[in-house]
Amino acid sequence: FFKAFAQKHRKLRTPPQRMVLLRSLIANLNPHLDRNPTLLRHVKNSTIRKSLSTTSSFVHPHVKQALERSTEEHLAVDRSTIFHPYTSLLNPTPTLPVKSAKGCTLTLETGESLIDGMSSWWACVHGYNNPSLNAAVTAQLSSMSHVMFGGLTHRPGVALGDTLTKLTGMDSAFICDSGSISVEIALKMALQYHRANSNPEKSKFITVEGGYHGDTFGAMSVCDPVNGMHSAFESVLPKHVFCRKPTEDPECIDLSEKLKAHGDSIAAFVIEPIVQGAGGMRFYSPEYLNKARKLCDSHDVVLIFDEIATGFGRAGKLWAKDYTEVQPDIMCIGKALTGGYMTLAATLSTRKISHGVSKPPSNGPPLPLMHGPTFTANPLACAVALSSLNLLLRPSIDGEPSSSPWWKTRVDMINLHLSDKLPAARSNPKVVDVRVLGGIGVIEMCSPLNVPEVTRKCVELGAWLRPFGNNLYTFPPYVIEEEELEVLTKAMISIIEDEKCTTC
Repeated sequence: FFKAFAQKHRKLRTPPQRMVLLRSLIANLNPHLDRNPTLLRHVKNSTIRKSLSTTSSFVHPHVKQALERSTEEHLAVDRSTIFHPYTSLLNPTPTLPVKSAKGCTLTLETGESLIDGMSSWWACVHGYNNPSLNAAVTAQLSSMSHVMFGGLTHRPGVALGDTLTKLTGMDSAFICDSGSISVEIALKMALQYHRANSNPEKSKFITVEGGYHGDTFGAMSVCDPVNGMHSAFESVLPKHVFCRKPTEDPECIDLSEKLKAHGDSIAAFVIEPIVQGAGGMRFYSPEYLNKARKLCDSHDVVLIFDEIATGFGRAGKLWAKDYTEVQPDIMCIGKALTGGYMTLAATLSTRKISHGVSKPPSNGPPLPLMHGPTFTANPLACAVALSSLNLLLRPSIDGEPSSSPWWKTRVDMINLHLSDKLPAARSNPKVVDVRVLGGIGVIEMCSPLNVPEVTRKCVELGAWLRPFGNNLYTFPPYVIEEEELEVLTKAMISIIEDEKCTTC
């Protein structure tokens, strides 16, 4: 048995292939070792002794109980014990138990299959269980899953940062944990930049109403202060300057006036380019950003673009900034960076900012960039991010490098379908607006949708959609096929016609 294993092991050319074979062998042997002394003796003398000695078949009773519960018991524990995003444990929103996911299909423990219209909050652009991304994870696991980035470096992290700077036209990269953290780093960069340039009075930020930038404290402070999700923390959040939404102030008049009044204390202008995402799914003109860039330059204000939701082609161009003539000083990306496999984000900056951050100021010592999460540039996440970029940017036609990149042909197909099917919703008197841009489709209602009823309706229709406020929207995976898109758009029309789902 072991001779056969060793022969097969030698024939496999790469360490990842050998590691997959080894893990398979270990998984099959472990349950039998304690009951088979002869087999155990062979194992102790084998070439895989070391790997087996570090692999345990022990399962803690609490873990065993949790994994073996019935679906009903599982959901009961979920309701009583587990916080879900923006959900109360006193009155939790119903959840659906997902058993597995492949392609664009979520399979529930209760047997139903749903076409995913959300890309798991806009991240899973390649769908689920993608073979290329799976292989990237397996290959990286065979060398290291993590190593600290303080005092050490590794190829996946450097390769990813270098690739991202080339794709965006930026110069430097800080690879971090999540979108919210990338915004925190951007704010720190802006503050440190002005400190290093002996302008410590520039300690406030300016942004627009209706924006959303994350749930950590710095990020919350530049989210919409009135209609956002963080009013509970108003008393402790720093007070910054807000101007009107781009859709309400296309000529930047309010931004101009606010900068004239507060420019001496403003460090940076923070904005989601072209698409205001979780703040309302609003699209606005690129000309607003062209004007904003000039205003920021005239007041020595750093320009920060939050492309966490819009990056990697979601808005119809690789980066939403590509609709404009503008290069930001700092850029935040995340969500789709790893294809939804694990949390990762990056804060990118120009040379002016990245070098300016650590200049010695006139009244104090120079500082390094003051941020360093434990999982900075996690190699496992960086490796799968590189694989995701390869999938996104590969030619849409094999063997023809000049053909459109894969992401572009897929997003164009999604856009064509959404533009054809969603306008039918305009005939419904409860609909305020229908908007489509790139791979984003939005139906805005006159009042908030009933989320539990929409969830029930989704299961009935075989679709997964998660409304937010007044908006029923879709950000489907790029791998979605036409017939799967048809399920989503039909579901959206059906939901807005169901009186239980709407509150208008």
